[in-house]
Amino acid sequence: MSAQTSSHVLLEHYLKTLKLPSILREHRKMASVCQAEGADYSTYLLRLIEQEIHDREQRAAERRLKSARFPVVKTLDSFRFEEQPSINQPLVRELAHGEFIKERENVLLIGNSGTGKTHLATALAFAACQMGFKVRFFGVTALVTQLLERREERQLDRFFKQLERSDLLVLDELGYVPFSKLGAELLFEVVSRAYERTSLVVTTNLPFESWTEVLGSQRLTGALLDRLTHRVHILEANGESFRLQDSLRRRGQRQKTKKP
Repeated sequence: MSAQTSSHVLLEHYLKTLKLPSILREHRKMASVCQAEGADYSTYLLRLIEQEIHDREQRAAERRLKSARFPVVKTLDSFRFEEQPSINQPLVRELAHGEFIKERENVLLIGNSGTGKTHLATALAFAACQMGFKVRFFGVTALVTQLLERREERQLDRFFKQLERSDLLVLDELGYVPFSKLGAELLFEVVSRAYERTSLVVTTNLPFESWTEVLGSQRLTGALLDRLTHRVHILEANGESFRLQDSLRRRGQRQKTKKP
């Protein structure tokens, strides 16, 4: 084995040991490019390190997106603000910068079914992922079911600790299904533990005065709202359902097509 070959083998061994996969993959090709350009060793090293950092950031972003467990990825670019004028668009754009997460503030989206609350919640959470925040998305009913199951399996404390590692929790569709007394208490525990530690984005179709119908206890509802609304940004969506608008639009298009 020649000295040059030995050096390459040893270099690649060290790069694997140091867990630098991008430099391992690119160092020979980058050397050829820099040689052709007449670039010096500092430029060569800089380009390799920049590639390694870029790839690490990309992999980290992909892991954050996967761990968030969005049912469907949505962005603000695809939200039709012109069809929901009741929504405070400047506030939504401001929240998308993520300062509310740094300040441990909450966001509450209130409105009728189909008005884009879940879309906006997902878009804000997706933007947070892109900025490096750790996010988890839950349908509220599914979360309560999971809490009950974890309690039965004596895994509840472990699950709470997992949630506490998040910077942002999305609790989607509060108000569609009433909870048992235990389920409501466990949901309160999630909100209580998040208070001033983890930001929450909550979507609901119910006004505050109706939350007791879901949580069952006026005392528990008051305590939950007290924590949730202490430092909160409220977005109201009072327009017509997107799904209804789309259905009427498609029906009108079919009728035009049928006309002779």
